[in-house]
Amino acid sequence: MYAVIETGGKQYRVAPGEAVEVESLPGDPGADVEFDRVLAVVDGETVTAGSAAAGARVRGSIEAHGRGEKTIVFKFKRKKQYKRTIGHRQNFTRVKINEITV
Repeated sequence: MYAVIETGGKQYRVAPGEAVEVESLPGDPGADVEFDRVLAVVDGETVTAGSAAAGARVRGSIEAHGRGEKTIVFKFKRKKQYKRTIGHRQNFTRVKINEITV
């Protein structure tokens, strides 16, 4: 069984027992979190999607907060003596998926 959820403007495929890194969520490690925006649920041969999956819920618990790897942003214009380097690290929350209910 797995589900497709949307959080932070991105979609994730999740299954019970696995950990997924999503955009930062409020809450301390150990706190429970529920994802209401479930796009699809697949249970063996049965696929529930669209408005039929609107009643489904995905519950999990926050394992940790962290920051991703550094991304280098380099801007350059030739013949103009213009160079600019910036680094960026995106915050994330690691969530362990506990259950999927339809």
